[in-house]
Amino acid sequence: MNKIISLAPALSIILLLIAGLSGCKSSKEIGAVVSGGAKARDAFFEAMENQALDFNTLTARLTAELKVPKNNMASRVDLKMVKDSAFQLSVQPFLGIEVFRAEFTVDSIKVIDRMNKRYVAERYADLKGQTPIEFNFYNLQALFTNRIFLPGEQTVAPKQFRKFKLNQDGDKAEVKVKDSFGLLYTFFADGEEKLLSTYISDPSDHYALQWDYTDFRITEGKPFPQLMDVKVLADGASQGGIAFRFSKIQTNVPVSLDFSIPAKYKRITFAQIIKSISNTQK
Repeated sequence: MNKIISLAPALSIILLLIAGLSGCKSSKEIGAVVSGGAKARDAFFEAMENQALDFNTLTARLTAELKVPKNNMASRVDLKMVKDSAFQLSVQPFLGIEVFRAEFTVDSIKVIDRMNKRYVAERYADLKGQTPIEFNFYNLQALFTNRIFLPGEQTVAPKQFRKFKLNQDGDKAEVKVKDSFGLLYTFFADGEEKLLSTYISDPSDHYALQWDYTDFRITEGKPFPQLMDVKVLADGASQGGIAFRFSKIQTNVPVSLDFSIPAKYKRITFAQIIKSISNTQK
């Protein structure tokens, strides 16, 4: 797993969730839609933006199923998000008792491990040597909310559409973009411009992160996936991952993001927790 860990912060995030893991608004499911024909570039990307869920705050109950060799287990996870500011994941495997909480903000990551009474608090700027990639908070937010994104950017403005390579083939569309480190981001959409999958691979395509979206239901007037299946791949073979099943989704309700750290908790580094996770996977 050591090489996979070095691929991207996204993979590190998945590993952090693995370490912490020990009913829909509408019943109408929306499948992939066949396109009536290829759209012009700007019209295609504008349609993708229009399909995305619009919110200022987002809360949801998730069932997270951990999938690693010889170790499958599920846990309740509560998600709280304030758009373009911060979001938290609270892992509660035992009768609603929190054992792990992660908070991602625009400039930092914090993690509380209540089982071992320790925590991590690091700025992304201090992790640059450990994570050679342009992937940022806004890109991670996009992954959790079924949106296309540009590596390292906050939004996708109309003038930036030209940065993507677009290939439309009948009821399918493939969108590609590379970051300055050579990592390739590939987005797959259907004929209705719903984002179905995001695939992030290293320059050699030996290691990758695949984030699939399925079971779309109407949420606040927009199609939103109730299932997100995340896999870490090595030479095309799954090395493990997590499946997130969404329920109780609410938007634009008051959200409190508390992250108080008990005084007796020991502070450790991000590198230490990644090393600990890596050792457990050997």
